[in-house]
Amino acid sequence: MHYGYLAVFLIVFSQEVGIPNPIPNELVLMFTGYLTFKGILVLPLVILVAVSADFIGTSILYAVFYFSGVFIMKHKPRWFPVSESSISKLSARIVKGGIWRLYLCRLTPFLRGYTSIIAGLLKIKPRTFLPVAAISASTWAAGYVIAGRLLGPWWSYAGAKLGSMKYYILLGVVLVFLIVGLVKYFCDRAADAAKTHS
Repeated sequence: MHYGYLAVFLIVFSQEVGIPNPIPNELVLMFTGYLTFKGILVLPLVILVAVSADFIGTSILYAVFYFSGVFIMKHKPRWFPVSESSISKLSARIVKGGIWRLYLCRLTPFLRGYTSIIAGLLKIKPRTFLPVAAISASTWAAGYVIAGRLLGPWWSYAGAKLGSMKYYILLGVVLVFLIVGLVKYFCDRAADAAKTHS
C-alpha cells in the first residue's frame, strides 16, 4: 500500500519537473481517486502526496528557468519540447492576465508545465509564483482525485459490465492524449521553422 503513495508521488513529480510520461497525470490522479473508493488508498493521504509532488516538481522547474532560463533557451537542443512560438503566445497571455491567468494556465492540461517555465523566464518573483503554484496544485490534484473517487461506483459498474474491454478503452484514452500532444508539438515546431525561414 505504501508503494502506491510512492508511485503517485513519482509519477506526478516526474511530469511536473518536465520528464515526459505516456500516461497523463489527470488519468493517474483519477485512478488513485478510484483506489480510495475501493479502500486501497486513503483519500487525505493521496491528496497530500499528489499536491506535494505537483508543488515540488513545478517549483523545481520554475527555479531552473528562473535562474538559468536565458542560458537554456540560448543553447537548447532541437528536440527540446518548448517551442519559441509557444513561449511567446503563453508569455503574452500571462503578462496580460496577471496572477489570475497564471493560476488558470496552471490548471490547464498541456499548458501546466509551460506555465512554470514561462514564469521562470519572465522572472516572476517567487513570492508571486509559489503561492499561485501551491493553490493551483491543491485545486488541480485534489479536484482530479475527488472526481475519481466520486466516479468510483460508476467505474466499478462499468468495469464489471465491460470486462476486458475496459483495458482497450483506457488504452484508447491514453492514445488520444498522446496523439493530441504529438500533433501540438509538431505544429509548434512547424510554426517555428516557418517563422525562421520567413
